[in-house]
Amino acid sequence: MLRRPEYRKALVFSGLIGVPVALVAFWFLVALHELEGLIWTDWPKDLGWKQAPWWWGLMLLPVAGLVVGLVVARLPGRGGHIPAGGLHAGGVTKQALPGVVLAATAGLPLGAVLGPEAPLIALGGGLALFFAGLVRAPQTEASTALLGAAGAAAAISALFGNPVVGAVLLMEVAGVGGPQLFAVMLPALLSSGVGALIFTGFVHWTGLETGSLDIGLPEPPPLDGADVLWVLVVAPAVAFVVHWALVGGRFAARFVVSRIVRNTVLCATGAAVCITLYAVTTGRSPAEAALSGEATLSELAQSPQAWSVGALVAILVFKGLAYALCLGSLRGGPVFPALFLGGATGALLAPLPGLGLVPAMAIGMAASVTAALRLPVSSVILVVLLLGNVETVALVVLAAVLAFVVTELLPQGPRIPAFAERPSGRTRRPAPRRP
Repeated sequence: MLRRPEYRKALVFSGLIGVPVALVAFWFLVALHELEGLIWTDWPKDLGWKQAPWWWGLMLLPVAGLVVGLVVARLPGRGGHIPAGGLHAGGVTKQALPGVVLAATAGLPLGAVLGPEAPLIALGGGLALFFAGLVRAPQTEASTALLGAAGAAAAISALFGNPVVGAVLLMEVAGVGGPQLFAVMLPALLSSGVGALIFTGFVHWTGLETGSLDIGLPEPPPLDGADVLWVLVVAPAVAFVVHWALVGGRFAARFVVSRIVRNTVLCATGAAVCITLYAVTTGRSPAEAALSGEATLSELAQSPQAWSVGALVAILVFKGLAYALCLGSLRGGPVFPALFLGGATGALLAPLPGLGLVPAMAIGMAASVTAALRLPVSSVILVVLLLGNVETVALVVLAAVLAFVVTELLPQGPRIPAFAERPSGRTRRPAPRRP
């Protein structure tokens, strides 16, 4: 393939196109972050509150629902893919870019319990095709798919700050290799995780060294048998709960499609009620239950003692419900809320005998994001990079494999309907013919 001139041209163009796409993705993320801080932190303080008041989400999310509903109903591309359907690498045209940007900019900073990764993938793929059109590059079906995936990878790498995550994520999302990819990859991933677990255990138990890539960085406490036993219990349980949140999002999507604008506003208002109930019952900021949870996850990891058991239970319940509603109605990605829910579950279960905070959060995040994405390799890489150590890699791999198997065996819920389709599945009787 490398000897073919058209492929080499596409490879060079993909490298060149990564520059403008990454710049646009960077400033798009900066804009979302600044708007989020302005709306949820600066404005409440300017108005005299220490934090956003309990009713703040009730004022913002219905507006988000109205704008997103209008975008979905009126603009080309429907504002991008429905988050409850997972991440998608294709299907977004140049004409859909304004709707994708508007839906994300209106929904995410106003409190949608979603992340920016799906709009970024759509933005990157659409921009790549746009720039290809500007230079009048020949666009066949194969080159369009290649350039779209390259642009999406450049944009998503700007979010995760790592090119490996972007490349692997897009490879899994695009389905390169088809179903056989997972058939070969999952056993290899599981056996490598078990092998790493055995290898790590014997190194600690015997004190012998065989050579490694360790350069002397500080290590967390070594794994033990209790960690392995807990991953067999916690990972399937977390995957089970997150899977049903995704199924709830599919039901919400079927509800929205019948009356797009009205029902999108209703779902967004329902998410706002969940966020408000969290703030009222805990006395904490509603921003913790709203938004993607990326910033709150860092606060939780650094100061878990600042969260009571009641606060952790409340945020799991209310943010989980808001997550399901947003998955089926607004526009965004499922990654960061799933990471937060898994991390919060780990923090809640960390005091269990023989577990601990780092292994618990590693298991929870790996199981949760795998259940949300159904992309086990990408989930493992993402969680390992977030944790910043190699000691828990074996637990992350085992948790991801268990979560993937559990979610694949569970009922998948209703399929997401097309917007012209009636969600009830009923068909109209043909009108009687006139004689």
